[in-house]
Amino acid sequence: MKFHGIVLKEPLGMPLFGLKFGKKKLKEEERNLQANNRDFNLQFEYANNSIKTSKYNFFTFLPLNLFEQFQRIANAYFLFLLILQLIPQVSSLSWFTTVVPLVLVLTVSGAKDAIDDFNRHKSDNHVNNRPVQVLINGRLKADKWMNIQVGDIIKLENNNFVTADLLLLSSSEPHSLTYIETAELDGETNLKVKQALTVTADLGENLQKLTDFNGEIKCEAPNNKLDKFTGTLTLHGEKFALDNEKLLLRGCTIRNTEWCFGLVIYAGPDTKLMQNSGKTTFKRTSIDRLMNVLVLVIFAFLALMCFILAIGNGIWEYDKGYYFQIYLPWADGVDSAPYSGFLMFWSYVIILNTVVPISLYVSVEIIRLGNSFYIDWDRKMYYPLNDTPAQARTTTLNEELGQIKYIFSDKTGTLTQNIMAFNKCSINGKSYGEVYDMAGQRIEITENTEKVDFSYNPLADPKFAFYDHSLVEAMKLGDAAAHGFFRLLSLCHTVMPEEKKEGNLVYQAQSPDEGALVTAARNFGFVFRARTPETITVVEMGETKIYELLAILDFNNVRKRMSVIVRSPEGDLTLYCKGADTILYELLHSSCEALKEETMEHLNEFAGEGLRTLVVAYKALQKDYFEDWHKRHHEASTALDGREEKLSELYEEIEKDLMLLGATAIEDKLQDGVPQTIEILTKANIKIWVLTGDKQETAVNIGYSCNMLHDDMKDVFIIEGNTSEDVLNELRSARKKMKPDSFLDSDEINIKFENPSKKSRILPEEQANGVYGLVINGHSLAYALEGNLEFELVRTACMCKVVICCRVTPLQKAQVVELVKKYKKAVTLAIGDGANDVSMIKTAHIGIGISGQEGMQAVLSSDFSFAQFRYLQRLLLVHGRWSYIRMCKFLRYFFYKNFAFTLVHFWYGFFSGFSAQTVYDQWFITLYNLVYTSLPVLGMSLFDQDVDDRWSMLFPRLYEPGQQNLYFNKIEFVKCVLHGIYSSLVLFFIPYGAMYGAVRSDGKAIADYQSFALMAQTCLLIVVSVQIGLDTSYWTAVNQFFIWGSLSVYFAIIFTMYSDGMYLIFTASFPFIGTARNTLSQPSVWLAIFLSIILCVLPVVGCRFLKAQIMPTVSDKVLRKIREAKKRPPSPLPKMRLRRTSTRRSGYAFSHQHGFGALIMSGRNMRPKLPFTTTGTFSPNSEKNRHK
Repeated sequence: MKFHGIVLKEPLGMPLFGLKFGKKKLKEEERNLQANNRDFNLQFEYANNSIKTSKYNFFTFLPLNLFEQFQRIANAYFLFLLILQLIPQVSSLSWFTTVVPLVLVLTVSGAKDAIDDFNRHKSDNHVNNRPVQVLINGRLKADKWMNIQVGDIIKLENNNFVTADLLLLSSSEPHSLTYIETAELDGETNLKVKQALTVTADLGENLQKLTDFNGEIKCEAPNNKLDKFTGTLTLHGEKFALDNEKLLLRGCTIRNTEWCFGLVIYAGPDTKLMQNSGKTTFKRTSIDRLMNVLVLVIFAFLALMCFILAIGNGIWEYDKGYYFQIYLPWADGVDSAPYSGFLMFWSYVIILNTVVPISLYVSVEIIRLGNSFYIDWDRKMYYPLNDTPAQARTTTLNEELGQIKYIFSDKTGTLTQNIMAFNKCSINGKSYGEVYDMAGQRIEITENTEKVDFSYNPLADPKFAFYDHSLVEAMKLGDAAAHGFFRLLSLCHTVMPEEKKEGNLVYQAQSPDEGALVTAARNFGFVFRARTPETITVVEMGETKIYELLAILDFNNVRKRMSVIVRSPEGDLTLYCKGADTILYELLHSSCEALKEETMEHLNEFAGEGLRTLVVAYKALQKDYFEDWHKRHHEASTALDGREEKLSELYEEIEKDLMLLGATAIEDKLQDGVPQTIEILTKANIKIWVLTGDKQETAVNIGYSCNMLHDDMKDVFIIEGNTSEDVLNELRSARKKMKPDSFLDSDEINIKFENPSKKSRILPEEQANGVYGLVINGHSLAYALEGNLEFELVRTACMCKVVICCRVTPLQKAQVVELVKKYKKAVTLAIGDGANDVSMIKTAHIGIGISGQEGMQAVLSSDFSFAQFRYLQRLLLVHGRWSYIRMCKFLRYFFYKNFAFTLVHFWYGFFSGFSAQTVYDQWFITLYNLVYTSLPVLGMSLFDQDVDDRWSMLFPRLYEPGQQNLYFNKIEFVKCVLHGIYSSLVLFFIPYGAMYGAVRSDGKAIADYQSFALMAQTCLLIVVSVQIGLDTSYWTAVNQFFIWGSLSVYFAIIFTMYSDGMYLIFTASFPFIGTARNTLSQPSVWLAIFLSIILCVLPVVGCRFLKAQIMPTVSDKVLRKIREAKKRPPSPLPKMRLRRTSTRRSGYAFSHQHGFGALIMSGRNMRPKLPFTTTGTFSPNSEKNRHK
């Protein structure tokens, strides 16, 4: 027997430590399994259906977490310091100065990791313990998802989630059809149809037959292709082909199907849903990466300082210390000046280690956690309709939200609600849908506008809303054109009706557009009630009529139209057609010219409002001609060769000389506030790319509706080449129009990229000579993402303001994001709602999941989630900007205060024989970062805001400094270091000068070491406290309490520690007896402290003032405008309706599958019994129905 092997891949998110080590597993190339034979399937060691995303268990948490934490350079460095401090010859500080903060850091980080992993365990358990019915030994047994194995047969019922990737065996529906909703996979809520093989459909729900089923499956190895599956079923020696139409994927939901049975093909991590989840990567912010570089620079700086001081010690000991040993003997084991210098190097490493304080990492985690809570608590990002708050699922990326340059968005369910609404129409040259007042002025439709009352129609859909009463009046008056219009809409479609209770109609449409049109006809009196393969039942203004369905001329992407041919109860033959205006206008009868002009005006108006338009027309057919055509049609449809071409010719022949009825306008409902959000984000200099699986016309139409594309643009380039060469030419043509100079040899980028061996592949920003858009479809994108073309694609696309990629696969979405990450030094954000967006969400620097009706797969993989796209502007412009500013202020201040603190030791070394004696009391060194200066900087980092949320949204340009990373970078770090060096010089030499030879008022000297240490540390603490006051823009009671409280605690502690009592109890630990009361009682000391403050602070204030006046930044200019605006009374935000005037017409508004018409005509999807299939009349106004 052939051994097919196992995939090496671990379950997604599972660490290496979770795998069983043993024999090496082979890569799976083909899957082989038997139904109802666990023993046979177990030999291949296929993955079971359990999902594991957690990293630790109870026993592995401590060793693994500590191992991970000590992989951080800083933590390993502090462990090394602790070991140094335990060596007596080099220890210059007590061990507790490092142990206390190190344990605190490890505990806080460990607790955070434990909580995150606990939540992952909960999520895993919730999914793994879902119930399912599995067939075992001829009986259905209730079991958990995680126990399901490959080869098991399971039963699913209506509204159940699909447990694993299943081969559909049988279902309750005719011909074993099963309806599924793929919202978890692609964000689409319209139903899709799957059908079992005839040979397995006969199994039905007979448990004995299902138990005896022993088919053998051979199929492809697990992969991430959602729309492709190939395999074979071998049963009783006969082979049957398997394809994607027979596969139910994990993540789908069963709809309108009482029950179905399926055979597990792929389970758990092998399912296409999990394979599409992409690789979970550890995301780090640009500030994190910069900090790692800076920490290495600081280490080098620390080593340099220690080396200088060690050399100084060697020289001093050789020159003076050697002769000074009687008074100051060398330590045991030290027998030469060079060896003394070597030991002093390590002693100074310990003393000067505070340039990289361990509390930095704790503080960063606390700040990020605090700013994450602000997102969770923000009521303005809470969506009450489905009780969904915003959620920061990751606490380590907040400041990155303030630096976004590119947004990659899905369309369906993210920008749109995936809900279609019949908005307007044009019938016989008259436009309906607008509302006018008594003076004939158009009124804007709002929530308060009076809706049309459809209560006279008991079969009307109560959720349908229309505002133009004149159309209802025309229907009631029997307007022939209006009746013909809605008769067409009730007949020309592929919708399936469901009526479980009489009068309670539910339409199952393959395309939401079709559902909207049929629902509109239903409300206006033409109710599509039932269908069989041969008939369509319609209730026309209360009278039931049964039309004979003779042919469906199906939709495809080339025809861009569909038609039906019906025979009315009166015997009239009619062809009804609807389709894209550009196509149908070529097929109209010459007598329609005048009506064409009027309808065209209406079409332009509808398209100008971003509505999706269709033209509807009809044609009366002669009986003799139709019979001849129908005969030829039957021959063509059964032809073995050239079937599609023959059918297409026949369709073209009969769909001529049509009579125009009018046009429909459907609104693809955007999520609330989408156009305004996009407009504001664009003003913040954020570029928006839409990556959608939808077809080009739909995506472009939404682009205009969202105000991404507009007529003021110089051009919108369409890239649709079918070869690499075509795509390259189209991209170059676009670039030449946007920036002709980019083809010159002297162009900076051409020079830079001439040499392919250069490491730096970052593309600088290029400015186009206007505002442009780019639309590229999936097959062209596939060529553009290949080796040589990707550079051309990213260069051309990044010059455009908006990019729309249509018909893209989940993998292509991730590739586009990766491309921009590779060539642009920019922070990217991906936002989506379905499983098809997961790989894009994981690839981008920031991933956002929309938690709506489309499932939770995207949310589970995201870093942040909320319910509506419009909340994105608040997340970025308010929370993101504040988080970025706070983090940058924190880092600038933190590095400054620690350089100022530590470098005083460096200067003191030159005056203490380079003996590694500390300037400050050891308790002050221990408590400086943990107690005295931690809370004030945390207060600023958690509460500071330069402007409030309202101004942040009104002035999006305030966001730009974050994109350019202006507030904390290598230059800003150098400024912090220079500021710290300057302050340390002041803080050492002013107290030194003040103490030198000084006496108290009673004539006693105060120039002792302890008095100097106290004065230096008091100066330092007051100076850094004043500096935090200067850095704080937004004062709260908490900030005041932290700053004044920290100073009060400092003075309380030193007076307590330096008291007689503490000295008597702990003599060795508190040697500074009486220093505080003796030193701080001298006026000269306070004068020196005041002088230190002035010298440290004055240059900072002066520089900031001059910079704002002479070289103001974008922020300075905007802040000046805000200050001026605050003096005036606030004006209310304008509530404008976003409208667009355009000559552009939207494309064909359908998205249902080609071939669905043939399925209807075959009757394979029909139930054997339908509620209304008899002839006769049914009046919605009858007594029976009126009193229901």
